[in-house]
Amino acid sequence: MQFLISLELEKLAGDDWFGEGSRVIITTKNRRLLNNREIELIYEVKKLDYNQTLELFSWHAFGRSEPPKDYLELAQRATAFADGLPLALAILGSHLRGIDIRSWEVILDGYEGEPYTHIERILQKSYDALDHRAKEYFLHIACFFKGEYEHYVLQMVPKKFIEEFIDKALITIEWSKILMHDLLANLGKDIVHKESPNDPGQRSRLWFHEDVKQVLTDCTGTRNIKGIMVKLPEPTEITLNPECFRNMVNLQIFINLNASLCGDITYLPNALRWIDWHGYQLQSLPSNFLGKLLAVFKMPHSDIRELERFKHLPNLTSMILKDCQFLEKIPDLSGIPNIKYFHLDNCTSLVEVDDYVGYLDKLVELTLYGCVKLMRFGTTLRLKSLETLIVNYCERLESFPEIEVEMESLRNLNISGNGIRELPLSIAYLTGLQELGLGGCFNLTRFHCWSTLRELDLGGNNFVTLPECISKFVSLEALYLSNCKSLLKIPQEVLPPRVGRVCLDNCTSLEKIPKLPLSSEVENKELSLINCVRLRGYHITENSILDQVSSPHSEFQITLPGDEIPKWFRCCEDDTHLFLSMEKGSNRH
Repeated sequence: MQFLISLELEKLAGDDWFGEGSRVIITTKNRRLLNNREIELIYEVKKLDYNQTLELFSWHAFGRSEPPKDYLELAQRATAFADGLPLALAILGSHLRGIDIRSWEVILDGYEGEPYTHIERILQKSYDALDHRAKEYFLHIACFFKGEYEHYVLQMVPKKFIEEFIDKALITIEWSKILMHDLLANLGKDIVHKESPNDPGQRSRLWFHEDVKQVLTDCTGTRNIKGIMVKLPEPTEITLNPECFRNMVNLQIFINLNASLCGDITYLPNALRWIDWHGYQLQSLPSNFLGKLLAVFKMPHSDIRELERFKHLPNLTSMILKDCQFLEKIPDLSGIPNIKYFHLDNCTSLVEVDDYVGYLDKLVELTLYGCVKLMRFGTTLRLKSLETLIVNYCERLESFPEIEVEMESLRNLNISGNGIRELPLSIAYLTGLQELGLGGCFNLTRFHCWSTLRELDLGGNNFVTLPECISKFVSLEALYLSNCKSLLKIPQEVLPPRVGRVCLDNCTSLEKIPKLPLSSEVENKELSLINCVRLRGYHITENSILDQVSSPHSEFQITLPGDEIPKWFRCCEDDTHLFLSMEKGSNRH
């Protein structure tokens, strides 16, 4: 492994990568990798000093920058165990928060004389303090779900345990993802490995590719196994033993990330709650599998053809069947009332989705992008929880369902590239709509106006000029009109007052750009004119561009046709910054 890392380091720092004056910063836990590589300066990260240690610990233990006077001595004792390591301070402080002095003394006494390093001792004791169910979910995250989106993990791990782990500094949530320190993840994996060091089939969880391959091909799995993740160093083929799952009666999680799992399987455990099987090569699931505990069913890029057995799955919350080329129909959905995420993108043989899809009132996301043969996906919609509906590039879809109730949760609707001729009047029930995609809807003769709309995509339509109704979108911030090849002009009075981003790429007939509102209230103001061939040369002047900047002390980016920066280009005055980029080349200022 060290040799492979060394080779990667050589490639990264090769002569062709960096020019003169470049500085490369390398971080590593292995100092030996830096030896004999002409490294000019090695900085070893220092531990926190006494004051920093006490402050960090106090924030986690007491919610303040210093300990109360009666806790000072105990706090100093606790920080000594943490040895200046931030992770240990955070975990130990969180573990001790909210308990009395006597309990502090008992807990700290327990750290004396342990045969581990300080950090290992703290991590292990934090894990030991969890109850049985919390330990199980901690191991799930450590082995399978580290780095995954929170909403994804919540379908397996109850929210109260996620909150407990955050309170105890065992995980953090950043950018909606669940993060766990490598030391904690390794602790979890070590705990599982110690369950049966020499026989992986006796452990509760498998993730190391050699152990997984051995168990699936030799049929050595047992009832102890609760989860398996197939993640190979290189995507390759594994031929399954037909009976490989027979003895794994307690298997709850099966995740295949990158293996081609070949061969028939005669059995799947009914304890399964999570199936994420990319590239499933069979046309249906084994006849014994009832799936009544199933919460997540993901089989993208699979050969599955029918879902007749999916008639009573009360616990199912996610069904992800993207790129299933042989799936023609989604049958009765009344037996999955709790589904939240239903993704059927690029199912190119799909013709029909059962009408009951319109009555799944827990549904949050429904996506049918690129289902080119789809002719209907329900006749009515009563989806009060729906936030995202994507039904674009379904070329045979000519009608949109009637909406029977107010659907104020729907924020994003995209029906671009369809054959829809007219939206029903009931579309007005979408009272919270913020993003609307109508690009390439050549047959659409009218559409409703929403005061809440913030982004509107009309790209690819046959407009000569913009419809006047756009002026009624008073909250509109972004307008996308790319590929409107017949568009000649944009009447200034039609544009809403808050528009800050306008895309006119490939509007090849456009001859003139007016002064756009480009509201100062909208961040990242932008005007893009890529391949607007009639705007070349004298049609784009210094004044016509700088006039777009409507307020001082702002930033504005514009993309122009051509491959040369105009001679008149200069930075704006009054603390307004103009960023200019060209259609060709990499010139950017």
